[in-house]
Amino acid sequence: MVAQTELSEAEVDRVFHALATSTRRDILRRTIEREQSVSTLASEYEMSFAAVQKHVAVLEAANLIVKRAEGRERLVRANPEMIARARALLARYEELWRSRIARLDDLLAEPSPPAGERPASTDPTSSQRNESQGD
Repeated sequence: MVAQTELSEAEVDRVFHALATSTRRDILRRTIEREQSVSTLASEYEMSFAAVQKHVAVLEAANLIVKRAEGRERLVRANPEMIARARALLARYEELWRSRIARLDDLLAEPSPPAGERPASTDPTSSQRNESQGD
């Protein structure tokens, strides 16, 4: 089976929305460490069980966690496949910005023209002005 690596725009939106609050990031971290019941997760926060359930639902909608029933409890664990896909997306952004920074570094490393000399203009009208002025 080939794993899908590209995220759709809707998936990207759901993932970033899910990771937008510290509580959801902490829930994700805890479920990466080990599978936990929603009630165990809720006991870790100073908010109602229903509020924690809503956070879990947002993470589940983003497919960052998977919930399963075991008896009366709902157990939650991280979804490593979606986390890997989100990580790959962020790696592409990182690569893009690193290449842009490298290009900027290259531009800044170029020697500047000696004092009194003007750099060549990139304005196409400047050569026309120079020609009309008799340069």
